[in-house]
Amino acid sequence: MLQHFDPKQFDRDLGTPARLSETLVPLTIDGVEISVPEGTSVLRAAALAGITIPKLCASDNLEAFGSCRLCAVEIEGRRGYPASCTTPVAEGMAVTTQNGKLAKLRRNVMELYISDHPLDCLTCPANGDCELQDMAGAVGLREVRYGFDGANHLDAEIDDSNPYFSFDPSKCIVCSRCVRACGEVQGTFALTIEGRGFDSKVAASQNEPFMDSECVSCGACVQACPTSTLMEKSVIDHGVPEHSVVTTCAYCGVGCSFEAQMKGDKLVRMVPYKGGDANHGHSCVKGRFAFGYATHKDRIREPMIRDSIDQAWRPVAWDEAIAFAARRLRETQAKYGRESIGGITSSRCTNEETYLVQKLIRAAFGNNNTDTCARVCHSPTGYGLKTTLGESAGTQTFDSVMKADTILVIGANPTDAHPVFASQMKRRLRQGATLIVADPRRIDLLKTPHGGSSLHLPLKPGTNVALVNSLAHVVVTEGLEDADFIAKRCDSDAYQRWRDFIQEPQNSPEALETVTGVPAVQVREAARAYANAANGAIYYGLGVTEHSQGSTMVMGIANLAMATGNIGREGVGVNPLRGQNNVQGSCDMGSFPHELPGYQHVADPAVREKFETLWHTTIDDEPGLRIPNMFDAAIAGTFKGLYVQGEDIAQSDPNTQHVEAALTALDCLIVQDIFLNETAKYAHVLLPGSTFLEKNGTFTNAERRINRVRKVMPPVAGKEDWEVTQALSNALGYPMHYTHPSEIMDEIAQLTPTFTGVSYARLEERGSIQWPCNDAFPDGTPTMHALDFPIGKGNFAITEYVATEERASRRYPLLLTTGRILSQYNVGAQTRRTDNSAWHAEDVLEIHPSDAEVRGLRDGDWLGISSRVGRTVLRCRVSDRMAPGVVYTTFHHPGSGANVITTDNSDWATNCPEYKVTAVQVERVSQPSSWQRHFRQFGERQQRYLESAEAALK
Repeated sequence: MLQHFDPKQFDRDLGTPARLSETLVPLTIDGVEISVPEGTSVLRAAALAGITIPKLCASDNLEAFGSCRLCAVEIEGRRGYPASCTTPVAEGMAVTTQNGKLAKLRRNVMELYISDHPLDCLTCPANGDCELQDMAGAVGLREVRYGFDGANHLDAEIDDSNPYFSFDPSKCIVCSRCVRACGEVQGTFALTIEGRGFDSKVAASQNEPFMDSECVSCGACVQACPTSTLMEKSVIDHGVPEHSVVTTCAYCGVGCSFEAQMKGDKLVRMVPYKGGDANHGHSCVKGRFAFGYATHKDRIREPMIRDSIDQAWRPVAWDEAIAFAARRLRETQAKYGRESIGGITSSRCTNEETYLVQKLIRAAFGNNNTDTCARVCHSPTGYGLKTTLGESAGTQTFDSVMKADTILVIGANPTDAHPVFASQMKRRLRQGATLIVADPRRIDLLKTPHGGSSLHLPLKPGTNVALVNSLAHVVVTEGLEDADFIAKRCDSDAYQRWRDFIQEPQNSPEALETVTGVPAVQVREAARAYANAANGAIYYGLGVTEHSQGSTMVMGIANLAMATGNIGREGVGVNPLRGQNNVQGSCDMGSFPHELPGYQHVADPAVREKFETLWHTTIDDEPGLRIPNMFDAAIAGTFKGLYVQGEDIAQSDPNTQHVEAALTALDCLIVQDIFLNETAKYAHVLLPGSTFLEKNGTFTNAERRINRVRKVMPPVAGKEDWEVTQALSNALGYPMHYTHPSEIMDEIAQLTPTFTGVSYARLEERGSIQWPCNDAFPDGTPTMHALDFPIGKGNFAITEYVATEERASRRYPLLLTTGRILSQYNVGAQTRRTDNSAWHAEDVLEIHPSDAEVRGLRDGDWLGISSRVGRTVLRCRVSDRMAPGVVYTTFHHPGSGANVITTDNSDWATNCPEYKVTAVQVERVSQPSSWQRHFRQFGERQQRYLESAEAALK
C-alpha cells in the first residue's frame, strides 16, 4: 500500500516551517512504498515510513551535512553507499537501509568514533540521554579494537566559563552539529571547527572561553550536541529528566513553546519545543536557562499585611489577608467615593487572570478604573492600527518574514528584545532580503551577514513621524504606489486627503533632512527599496510607540504599508514587536479603561448589555482613569486605593519621583507579585503571586497566537493568580466561582467576537490559534486583512509632524534614549535573580566618543545624568553606536534610576510615556545621586521589614 504524506503535515511533524515542494515523489524503502514531497532526503523519507536509519551528524532542524557516514544506505543502480541525509529522493528509487554490508560499515564507523571518546558511559551525566551511546547500541558495537595514544583529545580541558552549560572537548566527536546550529538556527556564527584531522576541534570565536566569545547562550549548540560535550549544568547536578510538560515562555512577546523537563518535582531544564509554532524548537538565553527565579529564596511565600508603610510586615493566612484587603478597599470607597479605587493588570499574567482583574474592577469595584502596563509600551499600536486598519494588532505570523524581500525595522532591536524571531529574520537576510533599519542607534542586526543590502537610517530621537512622512512622500511623488490595492481596498476620500498632504514640499526628504538627521539620498533609497520590493514588511517596537507622537507614527506606518499594497498576504504587513509575553493578551482582555474585552467600547449600550447580562451587574458607561490619571488623582487626594497585579510601576513608569509620591499618598495599595518589588515597598497588602510554571492558562503573543500555559509545579504560596483575584472578588461581595482557567476562557469566548472559536479543547487539538477565531475564521487567522478590513476600507490618516516639547538645549544638550539588552528582561525582577547577571550586572550610559572627549570622560567613570525632572548616576561606556548628541541606557536595574530622569511627556492620544526622548546633561561625579541614596535606604528598611516577618514565620 502506497503511503502519502501531506507536505504541510510533514513539516509540522519535523517542527520546521513549511518550505518543501508540494509535488510528491514515489519510492520504495526496504520494500515499503512511500510518497513524499520532492526535495525530501532519503533519511527523512525513511523516518516517515517508520524506518530508523542510524545517524549522528544529522538533525531535523539543520541542513544536511553528510559527515558521519553512519546513515549510509544502498540504492539500487547506484555505486557505493551514499549518505541518506544528503541524498534526495527520486521517482522509482529503491532504497535498502539494512543488510550485512551496511551493518559492518556502520559498526566500523562507530568504532572509530568511540576509539577517540572517553569510555566513561556509566558515570557520564548524559547516560541515558546520549545519541552516541544510543547509536553504538543501534549498530551493535560491542568492542573497540583501536586506540590513538597521544593523538586524541581525551585530556582536553573542560570550559566551565558559561554559567549554564559546560563544554567538555574530550567527549566531542566533531560532528559539527553545534557549529551548524550556531550558524543556521541562531545566526551568530560564534562556533567554528579549528584544525584538521585528529587535531580538529570545536572552538568558540577565536578559540576563546565560551563566556568571552560571541556566543549568546541561546542553547542551540547544547540542544544539537549528540554527546555530553555540551551539557546543561543543571543536568550534571540533578541528572537526566524523566518527564516533561509543554508550556509557553513568560519573557518576551515571541511566545516560545518549551518542554519543562522534570525529575520528580524538580525542574531540570527548559528545552525549546519543536512543535512550537512561534519558535520551531529555538530559544534564547532567557527562556532556555533563566528560570531559576521561580524557586529563588526571595519569593514571597506568605500573604503580608500592615496598616502603614512605616510598619513591619505581618504574615497572615490567605483568608485574613483577603479580608483585610477587601475591608480597606470598601472603607476607601465609603470615605472617598466609588471612583476612588482602581486596578492595574499585568502583561506577564495569563489572559484568564487579566480578564478576571478587569472584571473585578468593573463588577466589584463598580467603575472602569482599570489599566495595564501596555499603557506605557504599546497603547499607541492599539490606537493607530484601530484607526487605520480597524484592528488593534499585528497582521502576520512570524514565519511570514521568510517571504519578505525588503524588511524595514523601525525603533526595534530584535536581537536583544525578541532574539528567537531575530534569528528567523537573520536567516531571511542571509537568503538575500534587503534590510532597512531606522534607529538612532546602530543595532546588532546590521552586523548580520547579508545576502542582500542593508541600510541604516540614524534618525534623531523624536523625529519618527518626519521620517515616515518623507518615506511616504517619495512613494507618492515618484509614482511607487500600488494603485490597484488603493482603489480596491482603501477609502478613496481619505486616501486623496492624505495624498494631498503627503506630497507637499515640506514632507520631502530634503526638507526634513535637518529635522531627522538622515541624508535625503538615504531616505529616497530606503523608500524605493521598500516600495519596489515584491514583498515589503515593517517591524517596529517601542522606539515607535514610546513618543509624544507614538500614535501618529503607528498610523504613518500603516499609511506607508497601504500605499504600497503591503498588506494582506505573507511576506508583508505591519508587525508590532510586543515587549512582554502577554502585552497583546492584556489588551485583548479589556484592560484599558475605555474598552471591554475584544476592544468593545464601554459607551456602546449593546456591548454593555451583553456583558451585564452574563456578569449580572451594571457596568459604568464612562471610561475610567488611565495610569497617569491615577497617579495625578492620588497626589490630588481623590484616588486612594489601588490593586496591582504583577506590575512594578514604581520602577517601570516615567518620572519615578512622581510615581513614588502617588504611591505614598494611597490609603490602600494591594500588590500581588512574586517578589518584594519596588512597588510592593509602598504596599499595605502583599499577596504572593505565581510564576508561569505554577499556573494554567494562555498567553497571546505578538502575532496574535494564543498558546497554552500548563502548570509544571504547584504554586509556592498555594494559589494561582486567578484564584487570588477570585477570592478578593468574593470578599468584596461580587461572586466568582470558577474551578479552572478553561472556564474563564469559555466566558471570554462568549463575550469576545474574535475569540468565539477558542477553547482549551481546540488549543489542545491544534497546539495554538491566532485570533480572530470565530465562525468567519474557524481555524484562526494567520494573515490579517487578506480580503478586507474590519472597518471596510483602509483609512489613510493625516500624520502631521509635531516636534516633541522635550528638546536639547544649552543646559541639557544631549538626548537620552533607552532600550533593552539580551540577557536582562524589562525591570529585571526575574533575570536579576538568575545567572544572567553575569552578562549585565548594571545599567550603563553609552556616550559617543566626541561627547565623552568634550567632557573628559572615560570608560568606567561615574556619570551624573541630569534632566528637567531628576538626576541619577551611571557608569560611562564610550560607544560609537549612536550619533554625537545622543546617549543611551537600559533600565533593568532599579538602583540605576533610569526613570528618575525620564519626563512625564506622553503620546497625545494614549498617554504612552515618551521614554525615548529625554534632554540631559552629563558630567563626571564621585558619589550616587540623592535619589539613589534615598532609594537604597528606603529599600533596606523595607527589606528588613520583610525579613523580620519571614523570621517570625520560622
